[in-house]
Amino acid sequence: MKHRKYSDVKLEDVTMEGASKTKIRWLISDKDGAPNFAMRMFEVEPGGHTPYHSHSWEHENFIIEGKGSLSTEDGDIPFKKGDVIYVEPHKKHNYKNTSDQTLKFLCMIPIENKKKKSTNPFASGVANNC
Repeated sequence: MKHRKYSDVKLEDVTMEGASKTKIRWLISDKDGAPNFAMRMFEVEPGGHTPYHSHSWEHENFIIEGKGSLSTEDGDIPFKKGDVIYVEPHKKHNYKNTSDQTLKFLCMIPIENKKKKSTNPFASGVANNC
């Protein structure tokens, strides 16, 4: 079991190419003994964004603070505090902060299962992707 305040988790820069003014906290990962999912919190400064990318796993998001837009091949989808977002596997996307305050959102992703082929090598907290 793990219990601590989110602000006690290290806030790191997202260094993936294409990211701007974006930071991440690995709130729960396999390092904590979680066998199935990782929970991350992204903090995107005004004018910032995550990289435009795709991957073979899904994202499940909850918007904690701020406003933004999810950019996809189908266009931009605005979102705000309290919204939930599901991004399908292989869907190109990025998150943009469109407000004058920090955008904060939770992002849940699958953790690599050592007994099966992994779909997500980044859920361990080792790689600092989004």
